[in-house]
Amino acid sequence: MTIAQKSIKFFTVLALVFTSFGAFAGDGDKKSSDNDGGQVNTKQEINDYIKHHLADSHDFAFYSYTNDAGERKHIGFPLPVIVKTSKGIKTFMSSKFHHNDDGTVIVDAGDVKLVKIHSKIYELEEGATTVTFDETHHATNATKTLDFSITKSVFGMLFAGLLMFLGFGSLAKGYKKGAIPTGVGRLLEPLVLYVRDEIARPNIGEKKYKRFMPYLLTVFFFIWILNLLGLTPLGFNVTGQIAVTACLAIFTLVVYITSGTKDFWAHTLWMPGVPKILRPVLAVIELVGFILIKPFSLLVRLFANITAGHFVVMSLIALMMTLKAQFGAVASTGISLVLTLFISVIEILVAFLQAFIFTMLSALFIGMAVEEHDHEHADAH
Repeated sequence: MTIAQKSIKFFTVLALVFTSFGAFAGDGDKKSSDNDGGQVNTKQEINDYIKHHLADSHDFAFYSYTNDAGERKHIGFPLPVIVKTSKGIKTFMSSKFHHNDDGTVIVDAGDVKLVKIHSKIYELEEGATTVTFDETHHATNATKTLDFSITKSVFGMLFAGLLMFLGFGSLAKGYKKGAIPTGVGRLLEPLVLYVRDEIARPNIGEKKYKRFMPYLLTVFFFIWILNLLGLTPLGFNVTGQIAVTACLAIFTLVVYITSGTKDFWAHTLWMPGVPKILRPVLAVIELVGFILIKPFSLLVRLFANITAGHFVVMSLIALMMTLKAQFGAVASTGISLVLTLFISVIEILVAFLQAFIFTMLSALFIGMAVEEHDHEHADAH
């Protein structure tokens, strides 16, 4: 397939995707016109639409529509719900909640009743048949469960892991046979060399970089693939979940803390070349920087950039709903399509850039921890 054919295929898929969004916008406008407060309803639909995309969920919903009978229909598939309750582990499919998120659908899981409120699964008190709420809409007769469900984000991570396993498995087999990489391997090889030569070697050093290549390659491709999946109609927003970016940052923290040399800890806890009275203060500052500030900067940078990108894209897609009354369905969809396509192209670059930045900073922190200081040169100086 030539580059031109691939480009045509890519833009065709985009057109189909945004056509479905146009249908959603039309449906939202129809619902608004049926109510006296139509504009408020449309704004609420836009807010719900963006929040639904950014948030994690227990099911996979591609799109929704309202049929002629006024019923809201959701196109997608359920995911397994696994929760720990006071009566033990309970498992069932998320379809039992019927896409309901306000606590009105009660799932009977044997000897315990469960409800989903604001995307969280709660256990009803024994004997209760309905959920009661206070003035802030918090449940008063239900307690949170420990949720181990395969949510949309978990599914996305498993899917990304499978793609990495298949891709690198193919690349490894090619190297084993001594053949030139083909197919996916031809795409992966220059990226592997890029991570090695532009990220690992300059920041960690020629002597020690190989030890950390498996981690750096895993982090780079994991984030990059998840970022790209977030730009597809599948609706993934895995790296836009702060829990995911926090875990990635903690992994980097564990790697460079456990890899720190004796020389590194000596310089951190008792910094040479400064008055002894200041060394305890500087030791606290250095420890706070390595243990808190550096991981925090890693997790916030990735989370904030990906979330902001998704928010802008979803807002531009929803723009057709607010412009329809002024410019008509065709013009509003066209304006939204052009703006969204422009931002989506930028987001493709951002997907790679954020994976690069996270991996580069991880390599930099690791390099600082494993660096050997030249004491003789320092003393002579």
